Amino acid sequence: MNEDRNALAIALFSEVLAADQMVRARLSSVLPKGMEISHFSVLNHLARNMVERTPAQLAETFHVTRGAMTNTLSKLEWAGYVHIRPDWDDARRKMVAISPAGRQARDQAVGSITPVINQVVEKLGDEKVREALPILRELRLRLSEKP
Repeated sequence: MNEDRNALAIALFSEVLAADQMVRARLSSVLPKGMEISHFSVLNHLARNMVERTPAQLAETFHVTRGAMTNTLSKLEWAGYVHIRPDWDDARRKMVAISPAGRQARDQAVGSITPVINQVVEKLGDEKVREALPILRELRLRLSEKP
């Protein structure tokens, strides 16, 4: 029984990892020139939530190190896609907000990836996607729990 569960777990994670690689490759190929998936993810998060965030909060949200987030934010700031300012209440912290150019870049990226993801959903069928979402959501939530 334990070997069956091990094989099942390995098959599940193999499929998730393979799907992740393919999604990243497909989306990277259609994102605007110079934009990486990490850039799009941060811009999309800031655009949807419309609230300034600290780099540490963003790192936690995306499950990356603070150094990795700092690198991403530096590139976004250089491109003019985010504004980074000191936190007026705590000078040790910084606050990050999406800029108008960042919102425009995010909207352009959404426009370029939408046909790709819609094509996949169309091929799978709406019903299968609706059935898969709760399972994928639960998998994500369980993986985000502290061990």
